Amino acid sequence: MYRSVIRGAGSYLPEKIVTNDDLSAFLDTSDAWIQQRTGIHSRRIAEDDEYTSHLGIAAAREALENGGISAGEIDLIVVATSTPDNTFPATAVHVQGALGIKQGMAFDVQAVCSGFVYALTVADQFLRTGQSKKALVIGAETFSRILDWTDRTTCVLFGDGAGAVVLEGQASNGNPQERGVISNRLRSDGIHWDKLYVDGGPSTTKTVGHLRMRGRDVFRHAVELASEVIDGVMEDGGITIDDVDWFVPHQANKRIIDATAKKLGLADEKIIVTVQGHANTSAASIPLALAEGVNDGRIKKGDLVLLEALGGGFTWGASLIRW
Repeated sequence: MYRSVIRGAGSYLPEKIVTNDDLSAFLDTSDAWIQQRTGIHSRRIAEDDEYTSHLGIAAAREALENGGISAGEIDLIVVATSTPDNTFPATAVHVQGALGIKQGMAFDVQAVCSGFVYALTVADQFLRTGQSKKALVIGAETFSRILDWTDRTTCVLFGDGAGAVVLEGQASNGNPQERGVISNRLRSDGIHWDKLYVDGGPSTTKTVGHLRMRGRDVFRHAVELASEVIDGVMEDGGITIDDVDWFVPHQANKRIIDATAKKLGLADEKIIVTVQGHANTSAASIPLALAEGVNDGRIKKGDLVLLEALGGGFTWGASLIRW
């Protein structure tokens, strides 16, 4: 039996910062309005010549360095993204090529904001069965490319960025006190697809399209569905919510994070929140928050970390990890 142990975490944010005041210069909005409803005060936006793969490569390099692992040891790359460089090939192969990795496999996973949890779960399956030894799991997005910058209800919510973790399959006896991924739960329900989607694509409009969202519906379902999948992953791991050291949720909206934590009974000091300066970076939000927690010393070896996300589709999921 093997367990997927996280050896390192890394992140990358574009240099360009766009504040709420910057947006209010061309939108009917204000810093107070955005912060009150979302908790966001700024976001990072990639330059025109800065692609999703570039962000992912930078985050991957930091994760490798953080974990003390060379790129040549990696035999699996899974990139979670809804904003790939190209329709094909997968952004993951661009990352693989840039890192000089010649062995193994690389592919993308598309589950929107739940993408990192989905990608982590996929990589975990390969490592648990011994098909792969060491994996890079990356969440990378340039969501600014698919925003309608005249729609104040959506464009103020999102930003660009990338986060990554390096995992290694290590021998395990199944004890939840051991380091590594303890349990995962994934769900989806396609009946909700039109609550959060992009109104374009190669097969329909032959264009990229723009993000569209029914915000109230997303908010209403987010807390309920998140709580359900978290209960499941805790049950699978034989863990109670009181055992959790850190809750690292998808960074969509501070109000959703607060409502979910309240329903779970988690204290504010156990929650890692980055939405204020990153906005919603979709599949990148959880690994960005993880990397911040690791780099500033909050997340330490042996800590029990709970991840959770909900994205368009709807897709949702949770992972329980002993760091």
